[in-house]
Amino acid sequence: MDTASNRTLTATIGQILRPLVRILLRNGIACGSFEEMVRKAYVDEAFAQAQRSRTKATISSVSAETGLSRKEVKRLHELELSDSENTEQKYNRSIRVISGWLNDPQFSYYEGNPRTLPLDGDDNSFAALVKQYSGDIPTKAMLKLLESSNCVEVKDKLVHLVRNAYVPGNDPEEIIRILGNDTNELINTIDHNLTSEGEAKWFQRKVSNPKLRTEKISEFKEYSRKRSQALLEDLDAWLSQNEADENIDSHFVSLGIYYYEQDPDEDSEQ
Repeated sequence: MDTASNRTLTATIGQILRPLVRILLRNGIACGSFEEMVRKAYVDEAFAQAQRSRTKATISSVSAETGLSRKEVKRLHELELSDSENTEQKYNRSIRVISGWLNDPQFSYYEGNPRTLPLDGDDNSFAALVKQYSGDIPTKAMLKLLESSNCVEVKDKLVHLVRNAYVPGNDPEEIIRILGNDTNELINTIDHNLTSEGEAKWFQRKVSNPKLRTEKISEFKEYSRKRSQALLEDLDAWLSQNEADENIDSHFVSLGIYYYEQDPDEDSEQ
């Protein structure tokens, strides 16, 4: 049925797909490969929805819901797309290491001033920091990761934290995986708010202005970067102070901030 809601949804999907297709084209992903991913996502989500609602999903029921043949549903359900959680783990654990460095008195001074750490040692060392906050990632691997993202410098076997935020460096595979992770979180937040009411909704806000003076763009970039970084560091410190011990129930939470700028000549649907 061509309702107003569906027409709006169709236009919205176009807005989402345009920048995504731009990335796919730049990385040589053909339309046929993307179509396979979309069909796979339909099948996986149909089974996942049934599991969340505690109903039984069958090949036939998913076929009816998605419009795909039973043979296709079976094939896609058994298909595993090549993927790895290694990059996301590295991303999360890098953030944990930097957070521990800034907030743990063992590795920082007051007010989040990081200590310069000896590379090796049992206490107050970079090796001790990594062991405590990175899980099973080896010290050398974490050091290489933070060096590649220009977060740390090593001089005379002393490790200096030179940037308080982990941003992937020269690893395009890692950046692409973070694209999936962060976009997934944002769309899931919007979906949650579409189906929730009142206080059950999650925080989702932004500020924008179509008439910012051009000469002020650089100033706003720097101002927003500093204010956003300070806010994220404050929130990260609060989260670190309220982490659960191993035997206590815990929950994953995330809060993200992004900057966007549109060229005056750009298509508004970009």
